[in-house]
Amino acid sequence: MRPVPQRGAELALLLASLGATAAALGSASLAVTGGIDPAVVTYLVAIGVGSLVLHVLLRFTAPYADPILLPVATALSGLGITIIWALQMSRGSEPAHTEADRQLMWTLAGMTLCALTILFVRRPRRLTLYTYLIALAALILLLLPLSPLGHEVLGARRWIALGPFTVQPSEFAKVLLVIFLASYLGRRREVLALVTRTFRIGGVKVFSAPRARDLAPMGVGWGLAILLLVGTKDLGTSLLLFGTFLAVLYAATARKSWVLIGLVAFSAGAYVAYLLFGHVRNRVEIWMHAFEPEVYDAPGGSFQVVEGMIALAYGGLLGTGFHAGHAQEIFASDSDLILVSVGEKLGATGLIAVLALLFLFAQRAFRIALGSRDVFLKLTALGYGFITAFDVFIVLGGATLIIPLTGMTTPFMSAGGSALMANWLIVGLLLTISETARRPQESFSAGLAPGDPATEVIDVRDVPRGAR
Repeated sequence: MRPVPQRGAELALLLASLGATAAALGSASLAVTGGIDPAVVTYLVAIGVGSLVLHVLLRFTAPYADPILLPVATALSGLGITIIWALQMSRGSEPAHTEADRQLMWTLAGMTLCALTILFVRRPRRLTLYTYLIALAALILLLLPLSPLGHEVLGARRWIALGPFTVQPSEFAKVLLVIFLASYLGRRREVLALVTRTFRIGGVKVFSAPRARDLAPMGVGWGLAILLLVGTKDLGTSLLLFGTFLAVLYAATARKSWVLIGLVAFSAGAYVAYLLFGHVRNRVEIWMHAFEPEVYDAPGGSFQVVEGMIALAYGGLLGTGFHAGHAQEIFASDSDLILVSVGEKLGATGLIAVLALLFLFAQRAFRIALGSRDVFLKLTALGYGFITAFDVFIVLGGATLIIPLTGMTTPFMSAGGSALMANWLIVGLLLTISETARRPQESFSAGLAPGDPATEVIDVRDVPRGAR
């Protein structure tokens, strides 16, 4: 069946997202100030204008793009600004709107970056022409915090200082690394999947593993993850990037041995880091003994995560409302623990709704991957979907002590510009990939019926000029 544009459905969903944002901002303003604060009207108008401009741009440049990604990203960004504004107003900090205003600025900057991606990355397949250049750029971004530009906050060296702003380069590096992995593994997948060594005991096959010479990608990925863990003290980003690397590698090769090797290698590296570095031991100690008084009261102890769990319990099923509760008193309640703030203010019902939106975003990325015929585009979309889902697991798992708390941000919601802009960049790339996957395509073949399985449809615009 010939695909059809779905911009009308996108517009309806976008208006619903803006309606939900208006309801959240209005409820927060009434609860905190007793009226409608002019700031919340500004937030709603700015988000509405930015998202509708993106919608119009898609109508003209990518009419076949996925219709759900933009409304979901808009709803999450709007709710994030609402929670940040309510927390800051409840603290009584002066000036009251600073953090929420800054979040709005980063949201609009992210939407602009998304628009530029839609305009200038019309043929995402051509990114494979710059595979190693993209890898070099990602590596430079990962190493920047270790340079003199590096800026350390609370023992973690994740940022670089650029005048009055701080930037977290690893957020943009993860976008580039997925593109590199998809391009490299898309080319090497057959070798990595088929050429193996079989280990037998008594003539019985026990397992198969890749050849030593083919372990180089695994070694590089492991080395980068451990470098991040040790050099920048950033356990969360290290875990996220290596987990994404294993997911894309498994998707490319369908071999469980790669995942097993990767998990064993990362576990060994993390254990060595635990033995050698105090900050890693401290995170594990908090994770295992959070409720013990000496751990709770220690400087840099478990106070943050324990109070976060109490706030989640205090929220109950329907929440305390935007003005009540104590989440605003918890350190990083608007960034690392913003899901805890959602759980307290909106209860388990609101938290489940937010998680449903986050996983719907990941599901759309996986659906785009399934619909893409090109291996590179398939692996790229899958990588971005996995990053979103695994990021949420790391954040919520750390807040509930399923895993150690790592200080990661929730996509589209947490305060901070780097992560927010990187996630809007991912939205732009997914939209262009879905447009490429769904648009009617020109075929090299003639005289065959549309949909004939014998016909491999290739868009001639995606073929490098020298290969035509």
